[in-house]
Amino acid sequence: MDTTALDQKLPQDVLGICQRLREAGFRGWLVGGSVRDALLGLSSDASVESKAPSDWDVATDARPKDMQKLFSRVVPTGIEHGTVTVLFGKRAYEVTTLRGETSYSNGRHPDSVHFVSDIVEDLARRDFTINAIAYDPLERRLIDPFDGTKDLALRRLRAVGDPVERFREDGLRPLRAARFVATLNVDLDPDTARAIQPTLDTYRKVSPERIRDEWLKAMTAQQSSRAFEVMKDHGLLGVTAPELLESVGCEQNRFHAYDVWGHTMRCMDGCPPDPILRLGGLLHDVGKPRSRQYSSQTRFGDGVSDYTFYEHERIGAEMADPLLARLRFSTEDRERIVQLVRHHIICYDTGWSDAAVRRWIRRVSPELIHDLYQLVRADVLAKGFDPKQDLERLSLLQAHVEKVMSEGALLSVRDLGINGDDLKTELGLAPGPIVGSILRALLELVIESPELNQRAALLERARELAEALKHGKEG
Repeated sequence: MDTTALDQKLPQDVLGICQRLREAGFRGWLVGGSVRDALLGLSSDASVESKAPSDWDVATDARPKDMQKLFSRVVPTGIEHGTVTVLFGKRAYEVTTLRGETSYSNGRHPDSVHFVSDIVEDLARRDFTINAIAYDPLERRLIDPFDGTKDLALRRLRAVGDPVERFREDGLRPLRAARFVATLNVDLDPDTARAIQPTLDTYRKVSPERIRDEWLKAMTAQQSSRAFEVMKDHGLLGVTAPELLESVGCEQNRFHAYDVWGHTMRCMDGCPPDPILRLGGLLHDVGKPRSRQYSSQTRFGDGVSDYTFYEHERIGAEMADPLLARLRFSTEDRERIVQLVRHHIICYDTGWSDAAVRRWIRRVSPELIHDLYQLVRADVLAKGFDPKQDLERLSLLQAHVEKVMSEGALLSVRDLGINGDDLKTELGLAPGPIVGSILRALLELVIESPELNQRAALLERARELAEALKHGKEG
């Protein structure tokens, strides 16, 4: 295979590290994703898997103690596994001693490692053939004992050696396979695919955080759905998120060309490759199967029976939150995704008043609006029917929102002409819940009639509200 792309991408610092190793009687090889991606013709801008130059990995037959003598600035980042970080020039590079591994009793990490001097023995412990290619930059020679370059040419993802053994060693590997299928746009080798189901017990040992990270990486692919189809077909999704499997084969109504799963995959792919936004696409209709009802009533005057999914957005949000919590998503990301699911149904029409738009903005929050537009657009296009009418409605909403926002929409109590201190001073109110209740009521008032956001008018209305609340409490 032509290595020109590798040579062109190779940082001079990495070449310098290998040269210094050679001068001391050792060898250095490039390994890992940087080699794979360069041979695939992917640039760091074209694939999430591509690595920046500072992340090129070097394997060597030198031991960590040798590295510490050869280079003046060495950080022992993983020295027990043979890995040190060499500060060379202005960058940092991971350099790892060739190693072999013993058994994986915890299904994730080897019980122990031992150093070796044969690059082929080191490559044999890796997960997939396309990741088991080494390159000697000084001799410009590929070391490819498992035909990884052939698999690259065929766009095929194949395990090194026995796939069942590889997957039983490390439960994360099947999920990495699903991710690579999407991010590298390769096909899963049949024998490798068949090894996933028999090794699901090992997959169950993988931490939620690692699964979350693989999902996030898959979301940056051009077609994230390729990863989730693998997860669905081979049992991974049933372990991690069985809620999503409820949508497989769940029929939609007459406005959709696909079942809920097929529509979901198209919606997710249609979102921009922001991982959190795409997770909103993945989960936006998760509540449909549980809300689905068959209606035999005549609709639209044509006597067509249909399915309804009443409040599926609310049910979906309630399902999404614990699923995301299980996968250890941050509170911020979880709230953003859940809110996208909760608010993805927009029933806008030209009869909405400015006040109605202001209430909608306040309900969904200004920070979420742009994401919501993107999700709704992807949702519409993923139905499989003419999207013109729905897209026009979305454009009208965007224009109305822009108009209201440009006029200085009042969206929170901070926008009011008075604050809590004014209520306590002017009305003699004691600190407590009543202050917040009055401020929220005033906000609803000025959302409907912005011209009332004047200090005198607000204080007058606040007195009335305080009196009503007082009598209500006494009663």
